[in-house]
Amino acid sequence: MTAAQADLRTDRTEIPDAVSIERPAVADGAALWRLAKDSGTLDVNSSYSYLLWCRDFAATSAVARDADGEAVGFVTGYVRPDRPGTLLVWQVAVDARQRGRGLAARLLDALTARVATESGLTTVETTITPGNTASERLFASFAKRHGARVEREVLFGTAEFPDGPHDPEVLHRIGPLAR
Repeated sequence: MTAAQADLRTDRTEIPDAVSIERPAVADGAALWRLAKDSGTLDVNSSYSYLLWCRDFAATSAVARDADGEAVGFVTGYVRPDRPGTLLVWQVAVDARQRGRGLAARLLDALTARVATESGLTTVETTITPGNTASERLFASFAKRHGARVEREVLFGTAEFPDGPHDPEVLHRIGPLAR
């Protein structure tokens, strides 16, 4: 079960208050890489890229920590240079032990609230491979919570990938977000 699938379960136990959500630090890079690797669904980037992400895009990313300070989930994103009111969400992952408690949704809500305050966020974008219904549901529920509509279009088709056959990536644009 992916993080997003688990967030849709109706028999879930709510997240303990001991889980905090904050900006990642470089020291979190290794944990984010492990969470992505252990997810079983995400394209795993190099460990180096997660270190850079935590350094260069901490303002547009979030990490969830348990009571012991261990990273148990994350969302990474960046504000598009050509659309400063748009946050592109790159990856969302939740540790298997924390799934089914709404943590992915809570991470996404916390991150977008922070970015909205700091950058005037109006739109969220993400790409989802066709058939990844868990991610589609996570972002559809996000749109519903925030009074926004979802527009979909193919961002990169199969022919655009240089490394062989690849499923297309469908851009999901969510906005405008209710203030």
